[in-house]
Amino acid sequence: MFSIKTINKISPVGLDKLKDKGCNVGEDITAPDGIIVRSADMHEYEVNPELLGVARAGAGYNNIPIDKYAEMGIVVFNSPGANAEAVKEQTVCSMVMASRDVIGSIEWVKSIAGEGDKIPALVEKGKSNFAGPELMGKTVGVLGLGATGALVANACLALDMNVIGYDPFMSVDAAWRLSRDVVRADDINEIFRNCDYISINIPYNEDTHHMLDAKAFAAMRDGVRIINESRAEVVDDDAMLAALESGKVAKYVTDFPNGKILGGKNVIALPHLGACTPESEDRCAEMAAKQLYEYLKNGNITNSVNLPSAKLERMGVCRLCVIHHNVPGMINRILDLITKKNINVEHMINKPRGRYAYTIIDLNDEIWDDTANTIRAMDDVLRVRVLL
Repeated sequence: MFSIKTINKISPVGLDKLKDKGCNVGEDITAPDGIIVRSADMHEYEVNPELLGVARAGAGYNNIPIDKYAEMGIVVFNSPGANAEAVKEQTVCSMVMASRDVIGSIEWVKSIAGEGDKIPALVEKGKSNFAGPELMGKTVGVLGLGATGALVANACLALDMNVIGYDPFMSVDAAWRLSRDVVRADDINEIFRNCDYISINIPYNEDTHHMLDAKAFAAMRDGVRIINESRAEVVDDDAMLAALESGKVAKYVTDFPNGKILGGKNVIALPHLGACTPESEDRCAEMAAKQLYEYLKNGNITNSVNLPSAKLERMGVCRLCVIHHNVPGMINRILDLITKKNINVEHMINKPRGRYAYTIIDLNDEIWDDTANTIRAMDDVLRVRVLL
């Protein structure tokens, strides 16, 4: 059966499901068919030629070189939505911390622990120093309406906030999850102009790098409070520090601290706690394991972040799976070769994604090694698998 290497500590809920299917799972496997990883940096990681897939037990994937792996025919999966509930809860908590000085008030109360009978009076006198606005009635902008963003938007509605959402790439699944009371912004500047709070829940990529920069801050309301549960790089740190110093941003709560931002005024930094719940870790591991096994066993791809997703029920005797560049004529070349071997196609699917494509072909007879090797040798073919 398949060998699965784990990097980082992965919840046994997911790993046990792989073991139940006969997979060899562990940290010391040297030539795995698949890898399950959490936050370990794989950009300099040396992978074996047999590696077929990498499953990220979590939503973010900037720790994995997805373009490099696509060229190697290695499918990279993530686990969208598995940690959404945990991140949603922390976002709501962060909005409260951004409003009232909860952390400062706790530290101050600790500082008067030795005052004995004076403590109640001191508390009543000092509490106003930590006051802040309620969430109810305020307007929050949610950047990104995926699995997490949709939950955040709905939770804010339940707190009687006005919610404006922005996501030019929102999926149908996300639209079903989203309350009809969320106002959809066509332009991100609608969020900047109108919101007292901004929750960042977008994936990090080259298009979202420094999405919140000096120009964005200039367009925002004075005293806006910003919650970052996305990635540090979505925010330009220098621009954020300037906005905090001027008061344009009243509070910045981030789950991604670094040396620069920790020196800022009115920064609340958390140690990447968004998905740190046992329930979230279990769900992420289970989803990652399920998707990886389904690809290894049946060639079906779900929630890939670097190659097309494609799913086909098994038919016939043999399944041919080909990852290739999305170029004209590729499918015809493959089918012509199969036809010359007098093999019939029972069922097939082809899915493109940018410069890549994935083709699954179910055949009524086994395909010979020489045919598979001929396909492997074709220009623009990245990976060929034959599944029986």
